[in-house]
Amino acid sequence: MSWLSNKPIPVNERLIVALDVPDIPQAKALVTLLGDSVIFYKIGLELFMSGDYFELIDWLNEQNKRIFVDLKFFDVPATVGRAVKQLSDKKVDFVTIHGNNAIMQAAAEQKSQLKVLAVTVLTSLDRGDLDDLGFKCDVEELVTSRAKRAIELGCDGVISSGLEAPGLRDSLGPNFLVVSPGIRPVDNKPDDDQKRVVSVEQAFYNGADHIVVGRPIRDARDPKQAALDIQKSIRHVFSENLSGDHND
Repeated sequence: MSWLSNKPIPVNERLIVALDVPDIPQAKALVTLLGDSVIFYKIGLELFMSGDYFELIDWLNEQNKRIFVDLKFFDVPATVGRAVKQLSDKKVDFVTIHGNNAIMQAAAEQKSQLKVLAVTVLTSLDRGDLDDLGFKCDVEELVTSRAKRAIELGCDGVISSGLEAPGLRDSLGPNFLVVSPGIRPVDNKPDDDQKRVVSVEQAFYNGADHIVVGRPIRDARDPKQAALDIQKSIRHVFSENLSGDHND
């Protein structure tokens, strides 16, 4: 069964590129190189620690890019709520949070125009890792349980592997965002730390609204062509299955 998204998201904004680079100059250089092949960018902890994180947000806005702040806020609920409120003053689209019901609720209450995405289970974790962390339940059950609580508490969506996305859609329906990292357009490399991965096409057929791609673009011989190839795959999926209302 296909859970292809029918949300009115421009096709070229369904790809989110992870700016997983050490510093702001390298981030700007990659964005400049990719040009109009990419509209949406994720900026995470590595760049936050490099300094000038918010200057980069302002610069991305000047380039007419959409922004996903991936800092996975996790602290006492009041602190997370205040952090989300601070971020809501910026031109940012998505923010990630991690934690229990109180943390998710505090973030949702302060989100304003932000879309809050709750982390379910990191795609770098497999069954053995979850056992080490004390989670004895099935991975899909854990993802669905966390997602259900997040949506009930006012979050806009979740971060979830494309492997678990069909179960989320089957259990919880289409009316929330699923953003899927761990996307590999070709066979995964042995030294890759992403364990629960899917292809571009399968992620969308499984119910993702957006995919996050980092290394397959950043480390490609020709990053812009790699991004264009992924965009072509996405256009093909949606042009084959949806009306023109949702295409560029």
